[in-house]
Amino acid sequence: MTVLPPAPPVDESELLAGFDATIARNDRIEPRDWMPERYRSTLVRQIAQHAHSEIIGMQPEGSWIARAPSLRRKATLLAKVQDEAGHGLYLYSACETLGVSRQELTEKLVAGTQKYSSIFNYPTLSYADVGTIGWLVDGAAICNQVPLCRTSFGPYGRAMIRVCKEESFHQRQGFELLSTMMRGTDAQRAMVQESVDRFWWPALMMFGPPDADSPNTEQSMAWGIKRDTNDELRQKFVDMSVPQAAALGVTLPDPGLVWNESKGGHDFGQPDWDEFYAVVKGSGPCNAQRTAHRRRAHEEGAWVRDAATAFARSQQEVS
Repeated sequence: MTVLPPAPPVDESELLAGFDATIARNDRIEPRDWMPERYRSTLVRQIAQHAHSEIIGMQPEGSWIARAPSLRRKATLLAKVQDEAGHGLYLYSACETLGVSRQELTEKLVAGTQKYSSIFNYPTLSYADVGTIGWLVDGAAICNQVPLCRTSFGPYGRAMIRVCKEESFHQRQGFELLSTMMRGTDAQRAMVQESVDRFWWPALMMFGPPDADSPNTEQSMAWGIKRDTNDELRQKFVDMSVPQAAALGVTLPDPGLVWNESKGGHDFGQPDWDEFYAVVKGSGPCNAQRTAHRRRAHEEGAWVRDAATAFARSQQEVS
């Protein structure tokens, strides 16, 4: 029997230099490439949070499918909620290339050790919220996610291309719904304005805390995981939303919102960051409800996963 010589020792400094050179060239890191453990763990945290947000985000709008006012609106909303499920699956698959299982990620979500976007801990109190989520929440998601198509990790960036195309359609759907309601009765217009008043500030919180208070932004920017800072993305979202609000005929609930000619963008007020941190830590209006619903769905679906696993094993035995 031929005995192979031992593999030469790995020089981690050379591996790190190669990794840094790839990032500097704006090339992609792929799953089989060497990467620093902090890079991998940062990606797991960010992609998992993104995937969880898509899955939890099905709940606020899903509750309105049966109550939508027409068959067309029901079908449209059902299709959107199905899209969000697909986004979650794409992102869980991207995360699995980093060596974590979907089961592990789900268990961490229902245990509260991994987070999802704070926006989904707010209730949908009226049908207008379906449109406002499409316009503002998906609009904020687009601002955040389009740069991620150029993120440094290959599977994440490729997944985001399709996600962003579908989110863009969702944003237009929401705007169209609100536009229709704004051409309706006084009560419908008041419903839209009340919804916008409730969701505007939580939408601004979706980009995360101010850059000065964000512990991960600087390193994520250096690694090319993120391409814009939280504050830069928030500014883009505000500047995008102001003319859209004018076209709808709604007022954004910020008395400090004004055009600043010198910076070529709008000045605007700051969200209640104490509220943001309270929601992130689990004290939002719907934190317990959202997590309990996801936990129950996971437990009730165990028999499907067990059956699929048993079938896969039986097919392997046959082959």
